[in-house]
Amino acid sequence: MTNLYRTHSCNDLNAKNVGETVKLSGWIHRKRDHGGLLFIDLRDTKGLTQCVIDTDHPQFKDVESWRVESVITVEGKVIARSPETVNSKLPTGEIEVGIETATLQSAAQTLPFQVAIDDGAGEDLRLKYRFLDLRRQDMQNKIRLRNRVISSMRRRMWDKGFEEFQTPILTASSPEGARDYLVPSRLHPGMFYALPQAPQQFKQLLMVSGYDRYFQIAPCFRDEDGRADRLAEFYQLDVEMSFVSQQDVFDTMRPVIEGVFEEFNDFTGTAHKIEWMPDLTYADAMLKYGSDKPDLRNPLEIVDVTSVFERDDVEFKAFKSIIEKGGVVRAIKAPAVADQPRSFFDKLNDWARGEGAFGLGYIMFAEGEGKGPIAKFVPVDAQDELRNLISANDGDAVFFVCDKVSAAEKFAGKARNAICDALPEGHEAQRETGVFKFCWVVDFPMYELDEDTGKIDFSHNPFSMPQNGMKDLENNQNLTDVLAFQYDCVCNGFELASGAIRNHKPEIMEKAFGMAGYDKSVLEEKFGGMLSAFKFGAPPHGGCAFGIDRIVMLLADEPNLREVYAFVMNGQYQDLMMGAPSKIDETQLKDLHIKLNLPKEITKKEQPA
Repeated sequence: MTNLYRTHSCNDLNAKNVGETVKLSGWIHRKRDHGGLLFIDLRDTKGLTQCVIDTDHPQFKDVESWRVESVITVEGKVIARSPETVNSKLPTGEIEVGIETATLQSAAQTLPFQVAIDDGAGEDLRLKYRFLDLRRQDMQNKIRLRNRVISSMRRRMWDKGFEEFQTPILTASSPEGARDYLVPSRLHPGMFYALPQAPQQFKQLLMVSGYDRYFQIAPCFRDEDGRADRLAEFYQLDVEMSFVSQQDVFDTMRPVIEGVFEEFNDFTGTAHKIEWMPDLTYADAMLKYGSDKPDLRNPLEIVDVTSVFERDDVEFKAFKSIIEKGGVVRAIKAPAVADQPRSFFDKLNDWARGEGAFGLGYIMFAEGEGKGPIAKFVPVDAQDELRNLISANDGDAVFFVCDKVSAAEKFAGKARNAICDALPEGHEAQRETGVFKFCWVVDFPMYELDEDTGKIDFSHNPFSMPQNGMKDLENNQNLTDVLAFQYDCVCNGFELASGAIRNHKPEIMEKAFGMAGYDKSVLEEKFGGMLSAFKFGAPPHGGCAFGIDRIVMLLADEPNLREVYAFVMNGQYQDLMMGAPSKIDETQLKDLHIKLNLPKEITKKEQPA
C-alpha cells in the first residue's frame, strides 16, 4: 500500500538512494538562503534530511514564505552532496533531496520560542507551549528514554514471574502521609473519592487474594508542595510479594533496577559505573550523612562531637547553652583546605546565614594547633580529643553545627553537601562523578515525635510490621525506639524507592494504630476493607515502589522531574497549556451539591511609596 505522505523517513536516506525519487513529510527545522538556492532541513520523528530548491522553480516563492515548524511534504530526487558539503554528523549527511514538488500541509505561526535551538525560553513559556517544547531533539530523547525505561522494567518484572494488575483510581481517602486529591461524588452528595497516593491497600489485598507476585506501572497523586524532584502526579513501579522477608525483596528488586541502569547508563554519552554500597541503618544515615537519602558520592562524613563541647575546660557558651537544653554538636571534616583563601570560609558562612543559621563555625588545624573563630574557646586538650574523634590532621578544617538533634542532623546534612560543593576542582574530597551509588536504608523508626505538637505519629508507612511484632508495642516504653521493617532505596542523594514488610495481623495493626492515637473506629472507617481481609487468612507479604520519574531523571542527568515528563504542571501545580486547575460553572457545582467558600481575593495590591 502506497503511503500518501512519504516513501521514507527523514533518517533513512543515504548514498545508496542517489537517483531515487522519494517523498518526505515533516516539519521545517531550518531554512537557509544561499543566493540562488534555498536549503530546508526537514525533520520528522526519526531525523533530518536536507532538501534544496532553486530560485527558478515555480514553487520557490511559496516555499520561501513558509515559516519554520510548518508541516510540509516534498517529492524529488536524491542527490549526492559534493565532498566539501558532506555532513558527517548526520546519517543523511551524504545526500540531499532536490525538491520537484512541495505541499504545505499545515502552516506555523510566528513561534513563541525557537525549536531548532535552545534560546533560553523560561519554564512557564515552555510549559504553555509544551507541544512545541516536545519537538526539540533533547526533549524527544528524554521522553523516549522514559518509554524505554518503562518497557525495560516491564520485561524484567515479567521475567521474574510477576503479573501486572491495574488498581482503582477512584478510591477512599486514607492517612498515608500526604494530602489527598479529592473527587466529589454526584450520586452520593457530600461524599468524596480520593485519587490514590499509592495503590497500597489494593496491592496488599491482592496478596490476601492469593496472587503472590504483583506489579504495576502505577499513577499516584499527592497534594504536596511542588519541588524539582516532586510532582503532584507521578508514576512508580509498584511491587508486592507474598511469603518474603526484607532481604528477599532486596534480592528480587536489585537486579531489576541494576539492569535498567546498566541498560541506559550511557544515555548522556558518558558511561556510569553502578555500585551498591552496604545497607545503611536509618540511625547511621542521619548521624553520618544528615539525611535518610544520602549522596554517597560525597566522601565527607558527620561525627558527633558533643562530648568535646561538654567539657568543663571548653568555654564556648553559644554551644554549651544549646547542649544544656538537649542539643548536640555535629562536625564535618574538610580535609586539606588549609591552603584555601579566606573567601572559601566566608562563602560557607554566607551560605549558612542564607539557610537561616548564624554561620558555620570552624577550627582549622595547622602546625599542631587549632586556628579560627572557635579555636580560642577550645583548649589544647579538648582540641586533641576533637582531632581523635574526627581523625583530623594538620591542614584539615572542622566545621560545626549545634542544635536540637533533629535540626542538627538536617542542617549538618546540608552543610556536608555545601562543603563538598565548595571544594576546588581536583580536590581529594570532591564528589565522585560518572557513578550511580545505590544503597538500602533500613531500620526506620516506626513512629516519630512531632516536636511542635508533642504528638506521636507514624514516621514512614502505617502498614509496616514492627521488627519484634506485638512485643515492641507492648513492652517498649519509648515508641520512637520501635523499629519497623521499613526501607528505602537511595541513589546519588535521591530516594528512588520506599517499601516495607507489611503488618498482616489485625491485632498488631489495631495496636499499632492505637499507639499513634487512632481510635479503632477510625481504623475501621479508613481501612475496614483491608482489616476485614486480614481476618480471613493473610500471608506474610512485603514490597516497595520505585519512582519511575526519578530514575529517568537520574539517567538523563536532569535536576528537574519536569524535564523528563511529556505533559506536566509547573511548580505551582498549574497546567499552563490546558488551563488547569480551572473554575467550574454553577451548574456543575449544583450537580455535585457543592457551595464554594473561597478566601477573600486581594483585588488591589499596595504600591510602593
